[in-house]
Amino acid sequence: MLVENIGFMEDVYIVMLVALLALAITDLVVGVSNDAINFLNSAIGSKAVSMRTILIVASIGVAIGAIFSSGLMEVARKGIFLPQQFYFEEIMIIFMAVMITDVLLLDFFNSIGLPTSTTVSIVFELLGAAVSIAVIKIYKDGNDLSLLASYINTSKATEIIIGILMAVVIAFIVGLVVQYISRLIFSFQFERKMKYVGSIFGGASLTAILYFILIKGLKSVPYLSEDTLTYINENTLIIILIGFVFFSIISQLLMSMFKLNILRVIIVIGTFALALAFAGNDLVNFIGVPIAAWQSYNLWETAYQSSGTLPSEMLMSGLSGSVPTPEFLLIIAGGVMVVTLWFSSKAKAVVETGVNLARQGDGVERFEPNWLSRSIVRYSVMFSGAVSTVMPKAIKNKIDKKFEKPEHHTRSKRLDAPAFDMVRASVNLVVASILISIGTNLKLPLSTTYVTFMVAMGSSLADRAWDRESAVYRVAGVLNVIGGWFVTALVAFTAAAIFACIIYYGGTIALAILIILAVVLVVRSGIIHSRKSKEEKKNKRYNRTDIITINEITTETSENISSVIHGINRMYTKTVDNLGYHDLGKLKKNNKAIGKLEEEVDELKGNIFYFIKSLDDDSVEASKFYILILDYLQDMTQSIAFITRNSYNHVHNNHKNLKFNQIRDLKKVDERMQVLFDDIEYAFNNHEFAKIDQILKDKQELLDYVSDLIQKQINRIRTSETSPRNTKLYFGLLLETRDLITSTMSLLQLFQEFYREAKSTF
Repeated sequence: MLVENIGFMEDVYIVMLVALLALAITDLVVGVSNDAINFLNSAIGSKAVSMRTILIVASIGVAIGAIFSSGLMEVARKGIFLPQQFYFEEIMIIFMAVMITDVLLLDFFNSIGLPTSTTVSIVFELLGAAVSIAVIKIYKDGNDLSLLASYINTSKATEIIIGILMAVVIAFIVGLVVQYISRLIFSFQFERKMKYVGSIFGGASLTAILYFILIKGLKSVPYLSEDTLTYINENTLIIILIGFVFFSIISQLLMSMFKLNILRVIIVIGTFALALAFAGNDLVNFIGVPIAAWQSYNLWETAYQSSGTLPSEMLMSGLSGSVPTPEFLLIIAGGVMVVTLWFSSKAKAVVETGVNLARQGDGVERFEPNWLSRSIVRYSVMFSGAVSTVMPKAIKNKIDKKFEKPEHHTRSKRLDAPAFDMVRASVNLVVASILISIGTNLKLPLSTTYVTFMVAMGSSLADRAWDRESAVYRVAGVLNVIGGWFVTALVAFTAAAIFACIIYYGGTIALAILIILAVVLVVRSGIIHSRKSKEEKKNKRYNRTDIITINEITTETSENISSVIHGINRMYTKTVDNLGYHDLGKLKKNNKAIGKLEEEVDELKGNIFYFIKSLDDDSVEASKFYILILDYLQDMTQSIAFITRNSYNHVHNNHKNLKFNQIRDLKKVDERMQVLFDDIEYAFNNHEFAKIDQILKDKQELLDYVSDLIQKQINRIRTSETSPRNTKLYFGLLLETRDLITSTMSLLQLFQEFYREAKSTF
């Protein structure tokens, strides 16, 4: 039982309510960070307006949606489980388990930058916690487990699962079809076509968004009378027709008289509409459970004061009714959501994932391909080839022409160019609005996250954003996100069930430990994310597609060399030290860390194409220099990777330690290498390239020293060495060290020649 001492049970439940309030605020923060992709994705990706304008529009939508939210907590109170079957004490355990799980789960997804459904998470958390307590009750009373159905609203749970699957498939297909037709009509040179069909497109789009606001955003507003809602429902078709005519005229006026781009207007209003619907309808996901807990406490407190009913004796039949949320709580919730929208770095990370997967251009891909994504792309290419073969050539050429990008688009050198154009952004918003409206009207449990994300993915596929160069990575990303959704359901159910069980049997002590654990994990996650963001910002290089001059090439290359040299220098010292101490744990960390250095160089090589295309005519000759520099950096990275991994494998396989003399000699090499690399790093960080001459003069001395150590080891083998494994490792380390020094000196020599030539030219 949760509370055994009746004397302080009221205090315990008050503390639980305070904890639930704190968890609700935290849940609002992590929830908004996750769901920001729903209403920011299209506007940010198209760059239709400035980021500041986007946030202002979204903030107004969120604030209005939150204030005018009905606050009906049907899902939290009775949508998943039957409250009349549970006592007050059990209900509070369920709600605490749900909130702790929800905060941890959403924060985890935000930290890795993946969008997930807050609706699905809260539903399956309620289901998991309720099932856990129900099973405990059934076994405690000695009843059959078949009675579980009398505690759980199974029909609702089944409906939600089916709705999830339908939403994913339907949203993707509809987004694909509508975008394909829109592109055939407008092509990528949509500016010319807007003169003729812009008003009709604007009228249809704005009408759809209006319908979306009325049905999805304002349907449950408590300030609207029943007569008004009835009138809207009975005259929906007339409202749509009048809206279409009205907005078509307005669109034409905006384009002809005020010279406004109607697509930009659609995107701004669509962003407002989605933000309004998100706050007005999804707010229950964040504060529904705490509000239900507060209402439960009021019901029990009234019963306790009047009749002395204990928490373990009062069935919560009172939760079956509908009670609106106090307005001041909605205002506070809206304020927290708006502040989070402006300042959450995790929200930006989640939005970036959606924009990155839908972008039209090339770039660095975040997700690695897997067997499923490769198979999907392979068979899709085969199917596309078959269709292309049977399609008449004239039709095929006409369609291809519609998808030709204008020259200014293909030659764009700006890294901050829009991820996709405003036609696709408008389609994303309009289609998502319509689908969510239809789902709401049919009372299907759609998730705004699922619909908006899958519409964006479908439209990007139709727009040929996923070409042969990027398709396997984009498909892998979509599969990762979709897989994450289903993992959300499984983890939410399991974790909430486990937490509910722990609280039930562990009482207040277990509850306190879980709350502290949740706080620690969320704070730790925030610190790690902040540290990672600062590190990424610190390591951020020049935009490689913006480099066009010799001076910028020199600066960029200097920073690349300095960064790689710094990493190699630290890694060499750590490896030698850890090998000397035979420290497997630290060598394992080194083995993992070397992958980051390799990825850094690999990313640089992956951008060679964009680098060469961006050079101005006077700097094209620098392409060869840049390529060779990166080749030497890769050689150096491969050498330090060999040294690190072979050292780790040697210790991991439990081979004999290197002899004291061998470790001593390696440490002397390390000390000389430190001096060398520190000098190189200083020269490139401070652009004192004259020091390169002296560094090159001293290179032979270091190479001769390494050669002497090789000869010394040969002599050891002839006299005292008895371990072939040690010999193999030691020779390997020395030879790779020699290769590392040679590659470094070759790089310095190449850079020196290029710098002198560039200096004499300008």
